[in-house]
Amino acid sequence: MNLRSLLVLVLTCVFSASVQAAELNIEITRGVDNPIPVAVVPFAWEGDGALDEDVAQIIGRNLEQVGEFRALSRANMLSLPSEEREVHYRDWRILAQQYLVIGKVSRVPGGQMVQVQWEFFDINREQKVLGEVLTGTVSQLRDIAHEISDVVYQEITGSRGAFATKIMYISAEGAIGDMTYRLHYADYDGRRAQVLLESREPIMSPAWSPDGSQIAYVSFETNLPRIYIQDLASGQRRQVTNFPGINSSPVWSPDGQKLAMVLSKDGSPDVYVLDLATDQLTQITDHPRAETEPAWTLDSQNVLFTSDRTGQPQIYQADLTGGFPERLTFDCFYCAKAQFLPDGVNMVHVRRATRQDNSYSIAILNMETGRVMTLTDTALDESPSVAPNGSMIMYGTTYNGRGVLDAVSIDGRVKFRLPSPQGDVREPSWSPYLN
Repeated sequence: MNLRSLLVLVLTCVFSASVQAAELNIEITRGVDNPIPVAVVPFAWEGDGALDEDVAQIIGRNLEQVGEFRALSRANMLSLPSEEREVHYRDWRILAQQYLVIGKVSRVPGGQMVQVQWEFFDINREQKVLGEVLTGTVSQLRDIAHEISDVVYQEITGSRGAFATKIMYISAEGAIGDMTYRLHYADYDGRRAQVLLESREPIMSPAWSPDGSQIAYVSFETNLPRIYIQDLASGQRRQVTNFPGINSSPVWSPDGQKLAMVLSKDGSPDVYVLDLATDQLTQITDHPRAETEPAWTLDSQNVLFTSDRTGQPQIYQADLTGGFPERLTFDCFYCAKAQFLPDGVNMVHVRRATRQDNSYSIAILNMETGRVMTLTDTALDESPSVAPNGSMIMYGTTYNGRGVLDAVSIDGRVKFRLPSPQGDVREPSWSPYLN
């Protein structure tokens, strides 16, 4: 058995003084036709009282929420093993299960820590595939459950899971003219939400640094749009722009050295790049029409942006030397808000196909083949953000007259929604891997 001691320093502990936010809760709206059956047995608890978190339940929900798996109902389980010697493969074959997860939670002697011993089995091969012992505090049990989910997901699919990642998003609540805006930080599934910033003035464009230690966003708290960078561990923040006019759309380069943004200090909005070490500002685009929504290529050498220089919004690419931009989209009436998947070939964007089609959908354009795959069928989809493993795209949309967050798999087969219990939510930003 592999032995690994996990001592997660969760950022939510740092924000213990923050305002607690209303949590979002995932609703699966579309799954695959033949999900993989997985049995996640309730973990035995070898201690006094009851635990606040059900580790097995979190693992099962994680796997189901990505739409590719079906977790066996506990009521249908024929046995409840907590260690390998108690596993009888025939029980799980009768129930047509392909994989089995079991475990137990116990106190670490002489302290406040707990350890989670878990094991993973392939039922068809009648073989234990892996097992670990993870250690943390009781408050970190949800993080441990996400860690286990990531390992199980990778073992089955071959791709790294993203259950231990985080999201940011903006909420707006109240009547027009009397709105309260909040910048939220939460688990990928909307749980354990914290408020990082609250204001009566708009907050926009949250973005993660590549190492997940800092965020950037736009705040109107001075009655003007200005870009701020905030350190998540300390909560300290600094204002990085104070130019006349628009200061918006900050996004870190993948190497973490630069920040692309949109400024209108010289007239129309253009894309600029700020070197974070030297504070040197470089203008990337220069056109009388609006140039907005920057994003980076994976090598940090080029910037994607949206421009209506031909009369309708299209996606362009420019290198950092300020050379003449290259147009990337031609077959759509409206293409905007581009971002590459981790493969560097497929480009996620918002697309309106024709003038007659009033719907705005999330789509993927393969830059090598020119093939376009439209992933969503809702009408007002915006602000796509890609999971760090490239498996899912989270975006803002409208449902029952309210702004909500939806997520869709890159093949379009799986979809889930994170509705807000109050107000509108918008502009999701999915974190990089945090460990």
